[in-house]
Amino acid sequence: MAWLAAYALFIGAMPFIAAVDHDRRGREFLLEFSVALGFIGLAMLWLQFALTARFRWVAPGSGLDTLMQVHRQAGISAFALVLAHPVLAIAANDRFVHFLNPGHGVARAVALWVMLIALVAILGSSLWRKKLGLRYEWWRLAHAVLATGIVFIGLVHVLRVGFYIDDPWKQALWSGLTAAAIGLLGYTRVVRPLRMWRKPYRVTEVRREPGSSWTVVLEPVGHPGMRFAPGQFAWVTIRASPFSLEQHPFSFASSAEAAGRLEFTIKELGDWTAKVGQVPVGTTAYLDGPYGAFTVSETAERIVGIAGGVGITPIMSILRTWRDRGDRRPAALLYAAGTLEGMVYREELEAMARERGLELTLLPREAPPGWTGPAGLPDEGLIRGLVERQGTQGTQYLVCGPPPLMDLAERTLLAAGVPASAIRAERFDIA
Repeated sequence: MAWLAAYALFIGAMPFIAAVDHDRRGREFLLEFSVALGFIGLAMLWLQFALTARFRWVAPGSGLDTLMQVHRQAGISAFALVLAHPVLAIAANDRFVHFLNPGHGVARAVALWVMLIALVAILGSSLWRKKLGLRYEWWRLAHAVLATGIVFIGLVHVLRVGFYIDDPWKQALWSGLTAAAIGLLGYTRVVRPLRMWRKPYRVTEVRREPGSSWTVVLEPVGHPGMRFAPGQFAWVTIRASPFSLEQHPFSFASSAEAAGRLEFTIKELGDWTAKVGQVPVGTTAYLDGPYGAFTVSETAERIVGIAGGVGITPIMSILRTWRDRGDRRPAALLYAAGTLEGMVYREELEAMARERGLELTLLPREAPPGWTGPAGLPDEGLIRGLVERQGTQGTQYLVCGPPPLMDLAERTLLAAGVPASAIRAERFDIA
């Protein structure tokens, strides 16, 4: 809430700062309103660079996956505000249509049209990237280039119009904030990869898992490895330079007690993941992380996981750490997948149930012959039964899997009386 308040204060302050020491008498309200929206929209575009700079301290409680959702929604809002600026200005006074007419200034008109087209392109490609068949790496590059162009043209437009930003200190402030925003892109694309380059990893094992998944094992080269909290994730680059656009977010599957041997279990879902099984042992890899808030609170008295498909990965890291540390807190897991044979880590989980008292519920959608346990899709009754056994107070619930499962689990847990603060959920749709 503090970060949201700071965000709102920053973007809301821009029109007021612009209006300082300025006579606005005689200006139409609609025109003034359009200008205010333009200043707010530009400020939101500046902050988009900060939201994607992967600063762990920005979202310690919500996680980077949530921050990326904020980035997505803020981008849509900024687009609407920036687009509303010329529409309302022209509605207030049709003379402003000349800004878009090359006959009244070619350079200005071309720049503004480029900005508007870039805004449409960046929004459309972000919302419908998969439907359009755009490769993530090339979309990521185009996203950065278009965003940089948009804020630069926005700054030039503000300075050239100069009605409000005519004082030297205002011009310096707007120029400095724009430079800082673009500079964050340089930090993300240059400084951070340099740090990764100094701490390489080597692929020591590529192991086939059930359910069209592979486990890739990395070991540090010349450094002690990465310390992480169980349940977190890292951006992984394999068979490419750390400056490459090909970075993919994967959850740690290994125990946090094994910083010198990191495991990532990856399901074949896209172009890159479909080839992960072909990665040769000895390949160099780079990691950026750790990130994420999908972790167990130290004050939690019990640990309960609700996983579907590859969503078991971060919860497996939590359970492996729970086992390796000899954690005495009770733990339970509801694990749903297509088939019993397709469940990753099934044998290891069953061993935890026998040896460590893990309450394990396996839920195959298609029950094999002789199966006596529950089967089918997860439903409200199963989750409510879990809450009845584990309680609503002092229990940490961790939910990860396909969106329908997560929506059902979060809704049911809240309806059953579980406090929102006791629910951690992570959605695999950052990229």
